[in-house]
Amino acid sequence: MINTILLSEKSVLESYVERLDRTEFLATLKFLLVTVVIYPALPNVNYTVYALNPAKIWQIVVLVSAIGFIGFILSRKVGPKLGVPLSGLLGGIASSTAVSVATGRLAREAPAQAGAALQATLLASSVMYIRLIVLIAVFGGGFSMGLDWRMGCLCLTGLILALTVRNDRDAAPGGRGLPSLKNPVEIRVALFFAMLFVGLKIGTALAKDAFGQAGVLSLGALSGLADVDPFVLSVVQGALSGPLLVQAVLMALMVNTLAKGIYFASLSKGSRIACLWRYGLLAGSHVPLMWV
Repeated sequence: MINTILLSEKSVLESYVERLDRTEFLATLKFLLVTVVIYPALPNVNYTVYALNPAKIWQIVVLVSAIGFIGFILSRKVGPKLGVPLSGLLGGIASSTAVSVATGRLAREAPAQAGAALQATLLASSVMYIRLIVLIAVFGGGFSMGLDWRMGCLCLTGLILALTVRNDRDAAPGGRGLPSLKNPVEIRVALFFAMLFVGLKIGTALAKDAFGQAGVLSLGALSGLADVDPFVLSVVQGALSGPLLVQAVLMALMVNTLAKGIYFASLSKGSRIACLWRYGLLAGSHVPLMWV
């Protein structure tokens, strides 16, 4: 049946492939490998006392990869037509951390576009909250604790801060666009994400038993230095509950926000102050929401 469908849509598929460059074509193949080839081969059985289910873990990998893949393709196909700020917004669907590094480099190499670059990374950071709301809606029960409205407030704060950035559109006519992001759908990246998810799910349970609230919040802060998705998804799937769940998630997001501000500021000296006070304010906005 699948072969029949593919053959009937052969002309459509060929026209789609012809519009892809080599990078986009390879990204599509890798995405299909992650979703169509690996996932069906995994057992849908719980292992260990931590209820580690390979199939369900890979479902998370597939959805995160799908969101990253969509953001990657949109940033390449649509981003250059929209300018740097909106390119950053689309890139944030794939990885707001990657956007902060890419825009920092752009601001360093093209100082006239520093305002647009800072605006782009703030927009990408704001989109991160929307991405997490979608992931939690699919895989977690965090909405019962109000993570949705808290993340909505943080997204709105980020958008407002992005609008306060002066973006002189006439400063660099014909200026450089946002550098292309790396393909987020790599097999090694997917495997690393899965291992990180498992490690954080076990680590959260152990930290809670051994050190209580302080241990969980410390683990959340450490995870925020890199990718927050594995930690957030591990805790909303049953590793934590109640106020501690909200505090751990917001702690990870707060540290991740600070890290992105530091990444950008370290690369763009000319807009360092403008970057740090905005990211500091966005990060500080997480604190009252932890205790509301």
